[in-house]
Amino acid sequence: MTTHMTLPLQEESISTTDTIDLAVREVRPVAEDCIVMVLETADGAELPEWSPGAHIDLILGDDLVRQYSLCGDPADRSRWRIGILREPESRGGSEFLHDSVRAGATLTARGPRNHFPLQPSDHYLFVAGGIGITPILTMIHAAERQGASWRLLYGGRRRASMAFLDELDGFGDKIQVCPQDECGLLDLTSYLSTAPAGTAVYCCGPEPLIAATEEICATKALPLHVERFAPKQDADVGANEEFEVVCAESDITVTVPADSTILAEVRKVGIEVLSSCSEGTCGTCEADVLEGEPDHRDSVLTPQERASNESMMICVSRCVGKRLVLDL
Repeated sequence: MTTHMTLPLQEESISTTDTIDLAVREVRPVAEDCIVMVLETADGAELPEWSPGAHIDLILGDDLVRQYSLCGDPADRSRWRIGILREPESRGGSEFLHDSVRAGATLTARGPRNHFPLQPSDHYLFVAGGIGITPILTMIHAAERQGASWRLLYGGRRRASMAFLDELDGFGDKIQVCPQDECGLLDLTSYLSTAPAGTAVYCCGPEPLIAATEEICATKALPLHVERFAPKQDADVGANEEFEVVCAESDITVTVPADSTILAEVRKVGIEVLSSCSEGTCGTCEADVLEGEPDHRDSVLTPQERASNESMMICVSRCVGKRLVLDL
């Protein structure tokens, strides 16, 4: 099964819907086409608390919002650290951050939020591919502090493209680094076959890696927790149909045509909803479901969360039937 289970979180000092002005204190390369950026509040105030697996939104323009996993020390409230890969087919975010942002610049952020929290466990197996190391990096530090047993399997195209290898080097044989040009594809079957009962598996990286890990963990009944950077392709998605959404808090009802989304239609009538990726991967637009059955099409909620129908991502998900009542 694939699950997300939440650690008890402390209260954050500000709402995750608020924006924060951040000063860029450091920008440096950590691998080919990958930089680390250290951010502090512009006024020197403490940053909101966060836990391993959390990410922030960087608001780079009116229609340019990107999510980056925090990969620093959660106990250090003075700064946040993020890793940024230059995407080969950048839609503008990573290219801008790589080419135009230097130490001394100011950025606007929102968050943090966490849809990939670290569940307490005595045993962990971590799997990271490429820039998927960023949330995993903080998790292995947390597991080490907890005294849990853990190992990491980390893959990438080649060693020079794999970030944070110097930081990982201190963990010795707990880390298995496997560049594809040296080792081929990750041997997930052998790696996961050694897991003792109750081991929690955490995976982040490209979709083929996540899909392969999901398949193996399903056969071995290992609890798996994943975070995706791109939407999961759902073969069960049917044709779009028109439906009605009652926005309970606003006392407004909208019709969602087959060629539109809940997010687009509620915004047309003046209901402001935070969103970011618009493809069901970041969790920003999550809305509580009061009545009706959602047609879940996101890549965030677990099967258990989907089955509960307590919330939905309104940028991509739709309705099973003709009517939903949402807490909007």
